Amino acid sequence: MSDSIEIREAVHADLPAIVRLLADDPLGATRERYEQPLPQAYVDAFEAIRSQGGNHLLVATIDGRVVGCLQLTIVQTFSRLGAPRGLIEGVRVDAAVRGRGLGERLIDHAVKRARAAGCGLVQLTSDKSRVDAQRFYERLGFVASHVGMKLALD
Repeated sequence: MSDSIEIREAVHADLPAIVRLLADDPLGATRERYEQPLPQAYVDAFEAIRSQGGNHLLVATIDGRVVGCLQLTIVQTFSRLGAPRGLIEGVRVDAAVRGRGLGERLIDHAVKRARAAGCGLVQLTSDKSRVDAQRFYERLGFVASHVGMKLALD
């Protein structure tokens, strides 16, 4: 992959590109709203993420263009002797650059940040329909060791 890749904290100007990435698949298209102007809810969420310690919205760029993103949240837990854990959410890579190692670099970056924060583990969930994503995470060493459940509140 090109040396022009940068992984960094997102800035406000990145929000449209992040929402575009989140909306650019069959699942995201049903729950995200990529439109101009962006819904205020995205701006509010971005500000809340930035103000909360241990919460990181990361972007990967190639030549300055946002082509990947994920959110890493460091959560202090009581179990496992009080070890914090890293939660990875919203991993996306632009379809035009998939298969070039960018997703792996994003995940590796997040895992290194979690390790540096003293996390005992990093966890994520992947929708059951995302079979390719699950294979990707398993290739990176993630293990499907638990059953994830959700309760929609809206």
